[in-house]
Amino acid sequence: MRFSRTHLAIALGSSGLLVLVFLGYLYWLSGQPPVLARSEERDPLTQMPLSITMNPLRDRTIERTANTFIAQMRDSNCRQLLAAWEKDYRKKRANFICDSETQHPLISWNLVEWEDVPPLVILHYKGQRYTSPSKDATYKDLFSVTLEKRDSPWTVTKYDAFY
Repeated sequence: MRFSRTHLAIALGSSGLLVLVFLGYLYWLSGQPPVLARSEERDPLTQMPLSITMNPLRDRTIERTANTFIAQMRDSNCRQLLAAWEKDYRKKRANFICDSETQHPLISWNLVEWEDVPPLVILHYKGQRYTSPSKDATYKDLFSVTLEKRDSPWTVTKYDAFY
């Protein structure tokens, strides 16, 4: 079967239009916030959305900073991480967090909500923890990490968990 110039022009025009629409979508997506959509259904206890759709083109610096902090907390570096917190009113809170993290070690976590409250960003996670240091059973809970942009890098300013 032979292709005429008309067929070739139609094919090239269609593929060019398809590429143009795709590039337009990427341009539109790059200007959107980190959370594209939240489900209407909410958890009755926590009021967190059951699912969120994240922008695949978002800046992940905030998430990386929070994940590094959480991983260091999991790896028993709590006292070193929260040493700066002990200089102000959060000293008792920092001690409580470190003791609780030792008693209920974190196994895994995933992001369930993203709150922008300029200049802060609050990331809510659902985590799985051991019920005791003996690691005989697990439970799931919510915890949050609050980050603030100070000068250039993002800094963790608060860690909330229910043990």
